[in-house]
Amino acid sequence: MPELVVQLTRVGFLVLLWLFVFTALRVVRSDLYAASGLRVNLPGMRRGKEKQPPRGGRNAKMPRQLVVTQGALSGTRIALDGKPILIGRADDSTLVLDDDYASTRHARISLRGDEWYVEDLGSTNGTYLDRAKVTAPLRVPLGVPIRIGKTVIELRP
Repeated sequence: MPELVVQLTRVGFLVLLWLFVFTALRVVRSDLYAASGLRVNLPGMRRGKEKQPPRGGRNAKMPRQLVVTQGALSGTRIALDGKPILIGRADDSTLVLDDDYASTRHARISLRGDEWYVEDLGSTNGTYLDRAKVTAPLRVPLGVPIRIGKTVIELRP
């Protein structure tokens, strides 16, 4: 009888170990798939080079840069080149926030036609356009603040 109990304990332990491994792999896989469509590589930005703004807009008031106006990264500027901008605490975000109130993948700012839209990516504390909570993709006018935790950003010409 004790031999049977030992064997069942070993098998139970192995089953629990494999369940843990598969759960961890599933979480990693879901993070990778979530990031695959959102990842924006800006190697030029990290070296201090700015990319050219999109040429499609004929309006002189087209947003050309994203500026951090409040928070730890105040003064940071990101050139808008038509690619989506991922904002959050994840290392692969375009704008990496070191903020306890920001989620790993908090929000995305993307171009749709000639307009920029902000979208909350299911964050815990929410994203705010001016003072309205973002619950669906919203158009972002020039100079209107977007608040993510303690960080405030704006689109500028």
